Amino acid sequence: MTPVLKRLLDLWQRPVVAGPDAEAAFREVYADPVTVNGTPMSVADLVQRARMLQGAFTELRMEVVHDYELPSRIVVAFFMHGRHTGPLVTTAGTVPATGRQVTQRITDILTLTDGRISDIWVISDDLGLLQQLDAVRLA
Repeated sequence: MTPVLKRLLDLWQRPVVAGPDAEAAFREVYADPVTVNGTPMSVADLVQRARMLQGAFTELRMEVVHDYELPSRIVVAFFMHGRHTGPLVTTAGTVPATGRQVTQRITDILTLTDGRISDIWVISDDLGLLQQLDAVRLA
């Protein structure tokens, strides 16, 4: 696992520090702005997303299943494990805390520019996560 990938996972699974130090920590790993699924996002946006994720899940842990690394690209498949203890904002609405232990499958395709992540394509099993939280049911 490259240092960039290790730092990336640490940023998302460990509590985000308070104040401007959070953005500084994210700027060490991410370009500002970074493009996520075709949409430019600022480092401040990423910090806010990390805080929302960590507010929705405790015991957050990323388990890398596969990673493939080239000089300017990293592909990582991982499981995100956590306990749903806070509100989770989704495109289907806000899911109140359930206390359930969940696992989400995620694949990130990362492009590196000057050693920092400049572009990300995220593929995540959001439907599977919502099913685990009993927020949706399939017929």
